[in-house]
Amino acid sequence: MSEKNDFAPMFGLGDPNDAYAQYFIGNSYLKPLTSAAECGVGLANVTFEPGCRNNWHIHRADKGGGQILICTDGRGWYQEWGKDPQELTPGTVVVIPEGVKHWHGAARDSWFSHIAFEAPGENCSNEWLEPVTDEQYPA
Repeated sequence: MSEKNDFAPMFGLGDPNDAYAQYFIGNSYLKPLTSAAECGVGLANVTFEPGCRNNWHIHRADKGGGQILICTDGRGWYQEWGKDPQELTPGTVVVIPEGVKHWHGAARDSWFSHIAFEAPGENCSNEWLEPVTDEQYPA
């Protein structure tokens, strides 16, 4: 397992993701790449330490919305409620429609980074739900 000092994601590590720490198991880091207020599109690099994952959550919108993940470094997981986990590696792109319950994060033995893109929509919000249990998290 690599240490944080050895992991150099292509878009940089960013700062501790303290604002959303309550919705993660383990430590994550956030590096904003663009500002939705400035250019209409918000992109952020999210980095997960080994074993880190976010809670189950749903991206809500009255119209449009959802999320796109572009995996850039390391190895991770994505899972939709009721489906098998999907391995994430550099180059994987995941399109998450509005209203789909899901989680994403690092593999147990790898750091992981992805670019998160919140798809434009009307009245967009995140609904944070329960943590991903050790039983649900891939071995």
